[in-house]
Amino acid sequence: MRFAPPTAVIPRAGGESSTPRLLRITLASLEYWVARSSRAMTRSVWRAAIVAALFLAFVVPASADVAVPQLTGRVVDQTGTLSSGDIAALTQKLREFETRKGSQIAVLIVPTTDPETIEQFSIRVAEAWKIGRKKVDDGAILVVAKNDRHLRIEVGYGLEGALTDVTSRRIIDEVITPKFRGGDFAGGISAGVDRMMRVVDGEPLPVPSRSVNFGNLDDIGPLLPVTLFGSLIIGGFLRTLLGRLLGSAATGSLIAVLALLLIGSTGIALLAGIAGFLLSFIADLFPASTGRSGGGSWSSGSSSGGWSSGSSSSDSGSFSGGGGSFGGGGASGSW
Repeated sequence: MRFAPPTAVIPRAGGESSTPRLLRITLASLEYWVARSSRAMTRSVWRAAIVAALFLAFVVPASADVAVPQLTGRVVDQTGTLSSGDIAALTQKLREFETRKGSQIAVLIVPTTDPETIEQFSIRVAEAWKIGRKKVDDGAILVVAKNDRHLRIEVGYGLEGALTDVTSRRIIDEVITPKFRGGDFAGGISAGVDRMMRVVDGEPLPVPSRSVNFGNLDDIGPLLPVTLFGSLIIGGFLRTLLGRLLGSAATGSLIAVLALLLIGSTGIALLAGIAGFLLSFIADLFPASTGRSGGGSWSSGSSSGGWSSGSSSSDSGSFSGGGGSFGGGGASGSW
């Protein structure tokens, strides 16, 4: 029978106690694997934390979006603003209009669209409700966010020739919001719907008042790219054609007219025209900017912050959209 040789004991230098080399290697390996396992656990914890953070960043905000209100009738009021009589009168008016004309108009009142804009919310409502006839796309929706003090007229493809962006904005500014400012929401909505129906019928809007109106600061945003583009591009052409002074004056006048058509505010149009004149006049001092566009772009776009109140409608269950399509046409306003 053969026996394995005994493990050699190697004395340590300096008279230290000796330890079997095999045992020393085992302890070192054990310490190494413990340390490595700790680092691996730390990395796993960090990975889990990162995944959780990403989940919260993407999933939690999405869960805050509220579904589009159910289309329960031609008038859906989730705020209790309109009385049952107001809803019945509006519903009857819209039903008769649809019977006579074929086009559909609906009204939606919600407390808020926060954190999204009313443009985003309205287009999502339009896509869900499908107001208007299929392939005719002759639908429109008046959306009011009462607590936000914002409203919008969302227009289907088939009505964009009648309810243009400018016309929709004038209806909001001249018909609806003056009554809203006085607290008459039922009167403002009724008058706005009346004017929308008359425009669809082919009746033109009256000539706008030319009194100075400085409008709303929210109106200035869309004018900035128009003013910059007009001053630098159109202004450069007109200065070459008419000279520096006359070309700049013509540029400012053109910008003022465009602003008046877009906003309907004489005061803001005047300020835009002056800014266009000044920018065009001094553009020659900055050769790098001459002939280049400073224009920008803007878009409108959908769900809203949380509310939970019942909707009101007097023709519940008997009304539905006809399959109409929307492309973001219309206008927004505030009061």
